[in-house]
Amino acid sequence: MDQTPLDVLNRVFGYQAFRGAQQQIIERVLGGGDTLVLMPTGGGKSLCYQIPALLRPGTGIVVSPLIALMQDQVDALRQLGVRAAFLNSSLAPDDQRAVERALLDGGLDLLYVAPERLLTEPFMALLDRARIALFAIDEAHCVSQWGHDFRPEYIQLDRLQERWPQVPRIALTATADAPTRGEIVGRLRLEGAEQFVSSFDRPNIRYRIVEKTRPRQQLLEFLRAEHSGDAGIVYCLSRKKVEETAAFLKEQGFPALAYHAGLSPEQRRAHQAEFLRGEDVVVCATIAFGMGIDKPDVRFVAHLDLPKSVEAYYQETGRAGRDGLPADAWLCYGLGDVVALRRFIDQSAAEERFKRVELHKLNALVGLCEAVECRRRVLLNYFGESRVEPCGNCDTCLTPVETWDGTVAAQKAMSCIYRTGQRFGVTHLVDVLLGKDGERIRSRGHHRVSTFGIGNELSADQWKSVYRQLVALGLVEVDIAGHGGLRLTDGSRPVLRGEQRVRLRRDPDRSRRRGEQRSRSVIAPSDPEAAALWERLRARRRDLAAEQGVPPYVVFGDVTLREMVAYRPRTSQELEHLNGVGAVKLERYGADFLAVLAEHAAQHGRPERLPPLPDKRPRPPAITDTGLGDTEVATLALLRKRLSVEEIAVGRGIKPATVYSHLARCIEAGEVALQDVVRLGDDELRTIRNAFEQIDAGAPGMLKSVHDALDGRYGYDLLRCVRAAIGGG
Repeated sequence: MDQTPLDVLNRVFGYQAFRGAQQQIIERVLGGGDTLVLMPTGGGKSLCYQIPALLRPGTGIVVSPLIALMQDQVDALRQLGVRAAFLNSSLAPDDQRAVERALLDGGLDLLYVAPERLLTEPFMALLDRARIALFAIDEAHCVSQWGHDFRPEYIQLDRLQERWPQVPRIALTATADAPTRGEIVGRLRLEGAEQFVSSFDRPNIRYRIVEKTRPRQQLLEFLRAEHSGDAGIVYCLSRKKVEETAAFLKEQGFPALAYHAGLSPEQRRAHQAEFLRGEDVVVCATIAFGMGIDKPDVRFVAHLDLPKSVEAYYQETGRAGRDGLPADAWLCYGLGDVVALRRFIDQSAAEERFKRVELHKLNALVGLCEAVECRRRVLLNYFGESRVEPCGNCDTCLTPVETWDGTVAAQKAMSCIYRTGQRFGVTHLVDVLLGKDGERIRSRGHHRVSTFGIGNELSADQWKSVYRQLVALGLVEVDIAGHGGLRLTDGSRPVLRGEQRVRLRRDPDRSRRRGEQRSRSVIAPSDPEAAALWERLRARRRDLAAEQGVPPYVVFGDVTLREMVAYRPRTSQELEHLNGVGAVKLERYGADFLAVLAEHAAQHGRPERLPPLPDKRPRPPAITDTGLGDTEVATLALLRKRLSVEEIAVGRGIKPATVYSHLARCIEAGEVALQDVVRLGDDELRTIRNAFEQIDAGAPGMLKSVHDALDGRYGYDLLRCVRAAIGGG
């Protein structure tokens, strides 16, 4: 083998180093071994089979359920110079025959095919005549009968091992708990496969769950405050709500589109294409949309209704921020969501054992919504991944949740359920507690029950919160057969008898949740001159994409454009140092972007201080076993995306001083160089070093002493980083 995986990564894909376990996975497949890969969305799963397919003799066969997206996947690979094709029903017969001939002639590196076609005898006979490099089974969780994306055809993919036992198989998924992993292994006959389970953490995503009061207005406020001009996805439970939400956002000036199974195939394809090719399109969708969407610049995923499980929530929110830049996962949640999903489960025709599994998954999601600790910690724990430190990038970390002794309130709320006959919904129960003397209450005699008017110490919204949490705690349940009324469970008795205390979360004041919000300018540079260049580069990218008929991110992603702004390359040799600039893209687009950079420099000049270009093929140490905490790792990951300290602070909702303290720890651990954090000339650095050397390293107030000795010319944040670099503790 003349080329190494790292050569291909650099030359074809334009990246300088592998991430996480990518290299071990690729070497396993190159050696002919079967592999199961669990890696979060945006973690680089595709490279794990694309690079082996380019290095092994033959064609890599990619099994994918995503027929509607195959064209975009293949277009992106062809932009890199990879010989890729797909076979599905959208191709004309002549085009299908041309792809088959290319396969037999050895003219393809990768061929994408749906499982339905793969499993036909004519196609298997075609593969018998071809040379197969590997089988990649994408979205492998579709094999699970318990999952929300179950595809019956996936169960039959064990036939690949029977017919071609010598061909390595790699199964990949972004979401699978332990039982689902076991099902994948068993059904695909991967008992001998090596398993690679990456962290499920997506540190660039900020998780937020808000109490549902006026959902559309809450969504509008969220988008206007933080995501005007951004691409994103809004998930709704029903087709009707999708259409209404899209129409509402259009009225408010957002370029919004609807996507659901009730639209014609032509409408769905057109809306999906517009979303992929646009930079500010918002898609309002049911869960029919999104799996396999390879759009890296989705800046937010919002849920106006509760997803069906933690797995669904994780997978859907994972479609945001695939490029590693800051993104938001925003969920609007209320008791009505729980009632609707419980009704859906109870009224389905599924077996009772399946209903029990679904109910368990719903309860786990409700637990995530009602969490008072770090949401990321709860989310990761669900997938069997422990986390010690709070993440610092979720709503419960940024605005810690208060709890209160809700025992008396719980007793009143549950007594009201009992006194009114255990058949009324929350709105009616709250009216009774507040003593609202209306016709509906009088007609049922509820103005005479002992709980009438005993709850005036809380507002209507607060009582709704109490009932929502009692359902989450299992003390109260929704009676689906009784039209969604509430009834007591056996668990309520100890509380009603005063034998068990109840602590409830105090829902944060919505008017005071400013600390959780991001600035709109997290992705675009904050400096006006740099922002002007950023927009010029984006405009050129749009024009080139339109000429090619591909989405803008296929030309270059936002991360690459950010590096152009940061490093200001002037030649092809300098441009190819940047992430995402491979040999083919350099030849195809290099001159265009260098011209934009040169024109901008002629008008605005060149910044005096620019960071040195990254090495052509650096091998940054993996962020593992360094002693860094998770919050420090999250900060370091954003620094490596070329975000400034100020941008990291805004993106994570923390103070710049906190960012510098994280980076000082990273410098101390050898994960980042001092010059990547602060800009100092050699003389300045020498002066600061000398000041530190004059003071005993163990002396109290060391930083203040150095600060004073240098007449306050350098801030404490900078001094802390220098001290870390010279080993001064």
